[in-house]
Amino acid sequence: MSLVFHLRIFRLLPRGGILPIGLLLILPFFIAAIFAPILAPFDPSELHLNAILEHPCREYLLGTDSLGRDVFSRLLYGARVSLWVGFISVSISIIIGMFFGVISGYFGGLIDEIIMRFVDVMLCFPSFFLILSVIAFLEPSLTTIMAVIGLTSWMAVTRLVRSETLTLRERDFIAAARLSGISAFRILMEHIAPNVMPPVLVSATLGIAGAILTESSLSFLGLGIQPPDASWGNMLMEGKDVIEIAPWMSICPGLAILCTVLGFNLIGESMQDMIDPVSRHKAGIL
Repeated sequence: MSLVFHLRIFRLLPRGGILPIGLLLILPFFIAAIFAPILAPFDPSELHLNAILEHPCREYLLGTDSLGRDVFSRLLYGARVSLWVGFISVSISIIIGMFFGVISGYFGGLIDEIIMRFVDVMLCFPSFFLILSVIAFLEPSLTTIMAVIGLTSWMAVTRLVRSETLTLRERDFIAAARLSGISAFRILMEHIAPNVMPPVLVSATLGIAGAILTESSLSFLGLGIQPPDASWGNMLMEGKDVIEIAPWMSICPGLAILCTVLGFNLIGESMQDMIDPVSRHKAGIL
């Protein structure tokens, strides 16, 4: 791909429309996650027993919960948890998926059969129930959740990378690399891996949204981030019992999850358009 292509591809950004919307949706949560200690008016675990279930007001911007904790402060710190889980767990799944995918697709034969049959077996288990089963035997913590989500969501990445690798290994530049005596390891690292990254990045963006939803679901069920630590999922769990008298306890974290997941999905869709040849042709890039 030439420099001209890389420059002209940015023409898609305003034309896609959904990319700016996605960025606008997730940008506040990135700012919240980075600057939570500065932006939060209170400690997220600080109790205000004289202000239990306080309505949103000047002092408590989004009200307080059933223990008098500031919902706005907990929402800011919850953004840290959700984004951290999303990025780390997806990074784990990408590393594992790319490793097995490029090996399976490039070498083929018995290696391909063993890896893909293992992938098929893993895909037989519903991912969320597999995660629940593993979490049930481990102590719930942020590290555990990130590791479990990452270790149970690499199969789709493997299939995607294998498919791309099967196409790439037949290309002329790969044949030329083999004839020049370059080792298989160098071919995989220098030629195969960089060329499978664009679709993997699209998959990763969508995977972050899925990981955030999974963490929120686990925390809602009491198997994720444990109180008093703030998580959007456990904030929803705490708000469900008082939703009639304190709806802000459920609305605020619910909207945060909605906006974040929608934002990442929109960015993923836009990235898919950017790497799709038909979309590039319509945008005048090719």
